[in-house]
Amino acid sequence: MPFNVPEVPEKRVVIVGAGFAGFTLVNKLRGSGYQVVLVDRNNYHQFQPLFYQVAMSGLEPSSICFPLRKNFRSDPRLFVRVAEVHSVDPLQKQIHSDIGILNYDILVIASGASTNYYGNRSFALHSIPLKSVSEALYLRNRILEDFERAVLVREESTQDLLMDVVIVGGGPTGVELAGSLAEMKRHIVPKDYPDLNAANMDVHLIQNTGRLLNGMSENSSRVALEYLKEMGVHVHLNAMVERIESDSVILNSGRVIPTRKVIWAAGVKAAPLPGLPEKAYNRDNRIIVDPYCRVAGTTDIFCIGDVSYFPSPKYPNGLPGLAPVAMQQARYLAKLLMRQMSNRKISPFNYLDKGQMATIGRSKAVLDFGRFHLSGFFAWMVWLFIHIYYLVGVRNRIVVFINWVWSYLFYDQALRLNIKPYSPEGHPNSSKKSND
Repeated sequence: MPFNVPEVPEKRVVIVGAGFAGFTLVNKLRGSGYQVVLVDRNNYHQFQPLFYQVAMSGLEPSSICFPLRKNFRSDPRLFVRVAEVHSVDPLQKQIHSDIGILNYDILVIASGASTNYYGNRSFALHSIPLKSVSEALYLRNRILEDFERAVLVREESTQDLLMDVVIVGGGPTGVELAGSLAEMKRHIVPKDYPDLNAANMDVHLIQNTGRLLNGMSENSSRVALEYLKEMGVHVHLNAMVERIESDSVILNSGRVIPTRKVIWAAGVKAAPLPGLPEKAYNRDNRIIVDPYCRVAGTTDIFCIGDVSYFPSPKYPNGLPGLAPVAMQQARYLAKLLMRQMSNRKISPFNYLDKGQMATIGRSKAVLDFGRFHLSGFFAWMVWLFIHIYYLVGVRNRIVVFINWVWSYLFYDQALRLNIKPYSPEGHPNSSKKSND
């Protein structure tokens, strides 16, 4: 099956990945004179910072996704192709995928990152990742299914297994999940499941270092810890998961935490393309780029976003895997490619740190901007409006705003629907994870 992209005199830019980096780059290349082909395994762009909101029944999946073709249909030089890219051939200037081979003049790798289980099979087998909207929807179903199962059993120990949740990883995703689950325990479970004792629901957050939110300031880390403890979350610092079983988590200290739900938010790894020169990869399998976001050892392959390794004096281990990094790299690369058409030069890429933030729950958030640190209600309001601003589509912004206002006023996530995928046999099948 061919890509079916017309051959034209203009140079062809192939972009692999429709995350923040790829999506932004395509937008900036509109009307540039290039033929642009965006290749992704999905036909939509996903707003990753709000995956946990879908998992916690706060938002519907369509509120944080946007159809690619709808966004780019006004440009006849722009093509969207849904495909799984397997490898790249720099000599032939081709990418190989499950739908065929596509030639390129310029290739941009923006394939993002995937869940990192650090080679431990038990982690992958018995935990739930959160790197796609489909995984978020699966987690939402699991939480709701287990509540329904819990009301059917009389043994308190079995109820606890079904209700308790362990989150591995104390970064922004883990902290935000823990806060949302604590609010669900306090405000939702007593109303929706009055025949369950909500006090028996325990939320555990496991972090292998001495503090939460390692990428943020000490002040934000301390405040986040205080918030979570006030909300009843059991925070385990300097604790490492040794093994995960079907009904428990075993820590390196020997402690066993009974649970049937483990959410894995402990790290990501790059998702590079096979076929690049060996010297293009660093030890973490990220793709090394020069100051112009060009892949090491190549002339017409670029790499941006989480998959790229861009060291700098401030970030000797590479830029952080954040949406602002990906979007700034995409804007820079679009400018570079357009200037390249007229043989004009451009200065090297320089990342402008606009700060970091994390929300812990209703009216609780932390924000870092340089030496400026903010927490509480105002930080939470900033978090809300920044996330609404960067959502794609007016409808999405309105729907998300309405859902958040409703949740704030009534302490009620309104989307607690256990929608099971349809199986070929005609039966709902919630036991299998849907693919991203």
